[in-house]
Amino acid sequence: MSIFNYFRTKRAPAASATTAKERLQVIVAHQRGQRNQPDYLPRMQQEILEVIRKYVPVDQEDVQVQVDDSDNCSVLELNVTLPG
Repeated sequence: MSIFNYFRTKRAPAASATTAKERLQVIVAHQRGQRNQPDYLPRMQQEILEVIRKYVPVDQEDVQVQVDDSDNCSVLELNVTLPG
């Protein structure tokens, strides 16, 4: 064992670095999923969310939007997690 090895301690990554990495992975996955979506979809999602919020308090994180394209038909799927 060398004297230099004594000063070279291996540190575990900070919890904040791990959290930041996980958040970045979620953002990248989300962006990849939106590449093939139509341009009007974010505006439509916001308008639908505003209508739902008139009756029930809902956060943006509680809404998932998916577009499935088949041969000659597109299906817009909107999942909203309602409180309580």
